[in-house]
Amino acid sequence: MKKIKDFIWPVIGLGAVVVSVYLLWHLLKGLSFADVKASLAAIPPHRYALAVLSTLVAYGALAWYDRIALLHLGVKGISWLFVSVCSFTTYALSHNIGASVFSGAVVRYRAYTSKGLTTAQVAVLVALCSFTFGLGTAFLGGLVLVLEPELLQRVASLLPPVLASPTTARLVGFGLLGFVALYVIGSILHFRPLHIRSFKIEYPRPNIMGRQLIAAPLELLGAAGIIYFALPEAGNPGFLVVLAVFLASFSVALVSNAPGGIGVFELVFITAMPDLPKTDVLAAVLIFRLFYLLVPFALAIGVVLLFERGRLADALRSKAKSPASVPPPPVDGPGITPDLRDVRGHGTQVHDTKVRKAV
Repeated sequence: MKKIKDFIWPVIGLGAVVVSVYLLWHLLKGLSFADVKASLAAIPPHRYALAVLSTLVAYGALAWYDRIALLHLGVKGISWLFVSVCSFTTYALSHNIGASVFSGAVVRYRAYTSKGLTTAQVAVLVALCSFTFGLGTAFLGGLVLVLEPELLQRVASLLPPVLASPTTARLVGFGLLGFVALYVIGSILHFRPLHIRSFKIEYPRPNIMGRQLIAAPLELLGAAGIIYFALPEAGNPGFLVVLAVFLASFSVALVSNAPGGIGVFELVFITAMPDLPKTDVLAAVLIFRLFYLLVPFALAIGVVLLFERGRLADALRSKAKSPASVPPPPVDGPGITPDLRDVRGHGTQVHDTKVRKAV
């Protein structure tokens, strides 16, 4: 049974990629590489610069996730630089590999245990970072659905009619905001921890909760900003629409478990942007993949290799400094070989006897 569970999520992810790529191919059939290249060249340099700035904002907020979790744990003495590099590497790998909770846990475990954190502390840190992302998605998603419930009509072809209804969208939005409000109230009023079997979930202190409500939306706004600035100004539906479509696309890509959301993200996003030329939307999505996924992924691999190389070098140095063997105990006279059983099992008693005799 355990082996089946180990294989089921990769199979689901692979299936999502195959189906999405097939549907995406039909959606983009007729487009040429030259068209996409022309759309990329038409993006003004200043909008490329704003897309880069949005990427930095997103990854800066992700680093804040880790910092918030460390504050919750009461861990001090770890520099912002180390936290930022660890967070950047974690998300750059997990966004591309998929199964972000597990891949993120491995990277964080290797990094933070080198700074003295226990396995239990790393587990809480990973859980809190994941929850912070979910909290931000619920908060922004709830706001968008309440303010613009008709936005789900953009992906009506991918949803059952009931879910695409503006009334349903608004109800879901209020439900998401209600969840966030309950979390805020529980933190302020110090609700009792929630027990799920042997796992205990504690409400963080209000100052931690407040930071979560700033960091998570900031990260999502930065990530959505990459695509917004890469889209053409003419016919641009506005940042709120881009944000709503991004949240839907990114959430579906995560749920699909497809590595990097390949195909899934593009399918939902391009489908939800019918009022713009497909080549321009595809170009914007490619910019997002380059800035938010591929370039960070390449940098993260380099960081992991350097970190593991350093850990290996430290281990070799420690081994070289350790004594090769323990020196044998002194003997009483020349030519006398001590009985190993006496030395190991009765050395203290023999020594005490000699002392008593000497006294």
